[in-house]
Amino acid sequence: MDSSTHIGGVLAQSFVPQQPGHPPSTPPGGQPAVDPRRLPAASEATRLLCAGTYVDGGFRDAVIDQLYVHEERFTAPSLGFDASRVLAHAMRARRVELAWAAGILALWIVAIPLTKGLVVLLLAPFLLLGIARWVRGPATTAATAVYRLVPAFLLRWYGRLTLLQAALFLLAVVTGSDGSGGSGGYDGYDGYDGYGESGGFFDDISTAGDAFSAIGLVAQEAWGVGKLEVWITIIVPLLVAWAVAVQRGQFARALTQELSRERFPDQRSDPAEQAEGPRFRRLRDRIRVEQHSRLIMYGAEDPFCGAGSPYEPWSLSIELRPRKNLEGKAPEPLDNSAVLRHVVPLLEALRVPSPHGSPQLQAAVRDRLRELEIDEVVFLPVDGLPERAAAPYTPEAFEAHRSGSIEEGGESRRHFLRVRVGGWGEEIVTTVFVRVHTQGGMLMLEVAPHVLRPVKPLYRYADRVAHRYLRNHHFGKAVWALGRTPRSAGDSLATLWRALGHLWRVLTGGHAHALPEGPWASVRQLGSDDEASLFQEMDVSRYLKSVQDRVANGVTVALREAGYETAEFEQKIVHVAEGGTFIENTKGNVTVGNNNTVTSKTFTTSTTGGDRG
Repeated sequence: MDSSTHIGGVLAQSFVPQQPGHPPSTPPGGQPAVDPRRLPAASEATRLLCAGTYVDGGFRDAVIDQLYVHEERFTAPSLGFDASRVLAHAMRARRVELAWAAGILALWIVAIPLTKGLVVLLLAPFLLLGIARWVRGPATTAATAVYRLVPAFLLRWYGRLTLLQAALFLLAVVTGSDGSGGSGGYDGYDGYDGYGESGGFFDDISTAGDAFSAIGLVAQEAWGVGKLEVWITIIVPLLVAWAVAVQRGQFARALTQELSRERFPDQRSDPAEQAEGPRFRRLRDRIRVEQHSRLIMYGAEDPFCGAGSPYEPWSLSIELRPRKNLEGKAPEPLDNSAVLRHVVPLLEALRVPSPHGSPQLQAAVRDRLRELEIDEVVFLPVDGLPERAAAPYTPEAFEAHRSGSIEEGGESRRHFLRVRVGGWGEEIVTTVFVRVHTQGGMLMLEVAPHVLRPVKPLYRYADRVAHRYLRNHHFGKAVWALGRTPRSAGDSLATLWRALGHLWRVLTGGHAHALPEGPWASVRQLGSDDEASLFQEMDVSRYLKSVQDRVANGVTVALREAGYETAEFEQKIVHVAEGGTFIENTKGNVTVGNNNTVTSKTFTTSTTGGDRG
């Protein structure tokens, strides 16, 4: 239902209702079926970001730091996903990881006195292997610099040789622990033949065995260790490998069960949502209020935080000149509301499928433009607020800000028409912010497209990796766990250090009572990839062209019906062959489309075959 408010003698009208993640209104031609998975809390993007908290420790820490530690920061708009649910899984994954990290460290620490320090023989090469991994960098890096590869290679092989040396030493101690002082020959063979000469191969075996046993006896006397300490030293890495495997299995079951496509839409049964703690519940409720609000509290450094990467924003201005054929009549007043009243219906019409042979065929159209969302948003700076809870999120306060900002054309408080299309399970989110302002006989049009690209491949393939691990045989799991045992102590220390850092900042940072700040980072952007597939880029281009063309048509109709010339505007936005569009922006003239010709007062140029020139 439309609402209107009279402020300062200006009638400002709201064109669209609030739309927290749902289609804004029933489009002509029938109500589209809303897939429950496309609700923000159950979208595919939310599911994959939750999976990312289990497989990417850096992403998990960033989510906790932004949404849990820094309580004074507002939540960035969550377009197509639910940040509170991602935080819930980040906290759960950290609790599980902390428990296993403490257990693994306890095993190594307890083993030191139990083995009389003999376990240090294994810790040293494990430390070298961990340092080599740190020097090498992430394994997902496509090309690693030589200055990293060479020292990592040397450290890795030195660590392996040291580990082999330690294993041989432990074997020597075990073989020498019987106190026999020698092998006593080989099955009664004394090492000589009947002619008094050496027995060759058997003599070599006997000599090596004696030397090996002697090393073991010397080690026992020097270290004061017995067979029990040696066996504990051997068993401890096996127990650590078991702990690593069980933790991996727990994470894998979370990915294939709670985060499966079948169970994830049922938010009430999600164990991560049942977490206790007053701070978490308070922040979760606050995030749910802020993330889908039409009032956007922003910081000056990044006002569009959460919307994604800018995608060729543009603006233009034209002189409002009355048409010559008005027969002495004055043109009608043209304000921002009048222009938007012509733009919104054209955008809403994008939801309607083109005519088909039958209603059944028309209803079967699955184009994401059918779920296009349109709403009005107001950007409000956080400066001046005494606390985060004082943000005016009530419907009455928003309506007051909307009505006051739509005509004022202010610098800090800004009104935008937000047009959003979520595709590929909300992995590709295309958002266009439109702002119209009239001042001094001029009309200014600002269009700021933004694109959220898919989540990182590591998160998209997390359930596949988890499924493969759970279906692997025991030998494969054992090899995997043993391969990660050397890094277990270092990873556990890093996990505890990061958790202690978060706890320390919560206790000492004073964030709970600090002056509010705008969002410094968006959870969705932190988990986004830099690239998209060709199909996805084609969809983004189609969405943007459709929306921008309708915006241009709406402004043209508004100018014409109000009695103003449209030639200047049409010169700056020219529809040419194959859907090309000419736009004058701050970086020069841009032509979109193929085989276009652009003409200005100073030069003429042609573009052929390119998308953007």
